[in-house]
Amino acid sequence: MSDLRFSANLGFLWTDRSLPDAVRAAKVAGFEAVELHWPYETDTAQLKAALAETGLPVLGVNTLRGDVAAGEFGLAAVPGREEEARRYFERALGYAEAIGVANIHVMAGKSEGTAARQCFIDHLRWARDLAAPKGVGILIEPLNLRDVPGYFLTDCAAAADIVADCGGSGIRIMFDCYHMQIMGGDIVSRFQRFRDVIGHVQFAAVPDRTEPDHGELDHAWLLPELLRAGWHGFFGAEYKPRGKTDIGLNWMTQFR
Repeated sequence: MSDLRFSANLGFLWTDRSLPDAVRAAKVAGFEAVELHWPYETDTAQLKAALAETGLPVLGVNTLRGDVAAGEFGLAAVPGREEEARRYFERALGYAEAIGVANIHVMAGKSEGTAARQCFIDHLRWARDLAAPKGVGILIEPLNLRDVPGYFLTDCAAAADIVADCGGSGIRIMFDCYHMQIMGGDIVSRFQRFRDVIGHVQFAAVPDRTEPDHGELDHAWLLPELLRAGWHGFFGAEYKPRGKTDIGLNWMTQFR
C-alpha cells in the first residue's frame, strides 16, 4: 500500500482558504499532487508561487461549465455552442500553461444523440491538436446521472469509443470510482477493461461523496486492487468533507 499516491482535489478540499493556501495545506497534509476545478479567478502568479514553494504538480483543471444558474455543465458536446466551447478551452489552456497543468478535463455538457457525439469528437480533436504541442493532455469523464441529469457522457465504454474515434493519442478517460459505482459498479473489472485509455483515477465515498472511510466502497481494498490492475498514477481525492478538511484525513494514514 505504500505505493498509493494521493492528489488533493482543491475544488472540494480546503475551500475555506485561498487557492494558494489550499495548495500549502495539501502539502502539509501529505498529498503529493493537486488538481483544480475552476481556478480562473485566482491570480496565476500567486498560485504558481505556492506550487513552486510546495513542489506539488497540478494534474488537471476543468473547462468552464457555462451558465451554472441555468444548470449548464460544460459545452463541448452541445451543438450550436461550439464557439463558446472553444473559448472555454482556450482559457483553460492559457491558465494551464501559466501554472503548469498536466491535463484539461473537457466538460461535455448536457445533450444526447449522434449530433452531440460528433460535436464532442470534433471539439476533442481540435482541443487535442491545440494542447499537444504545449505538453497538455485531454481528459473526458463519464459522470453519473444522479448528480448530473442529462449529462452526455455517462459510460466508460462510450468514452473509450470516443477516444478511439478521436485517434486515441492525447485523449484519456478520467475514471472516477464514485461515478462508476453509481453507474453500475464492478469497478475493478471495468478498470481492467479500459486500463489502456485511463488517464486519471478519482475516488470518494458512495453514496454521499464525503470522506472515503465508509459507504458502499471499501477503498482500503479497492485502491490497492487498482494498483495491482496496472495503475501507476495518482489517486485523486475528490470528495466533499463532512466538516473541516483537516479533521477528516485519517483515511489517508489508514490506506497507506
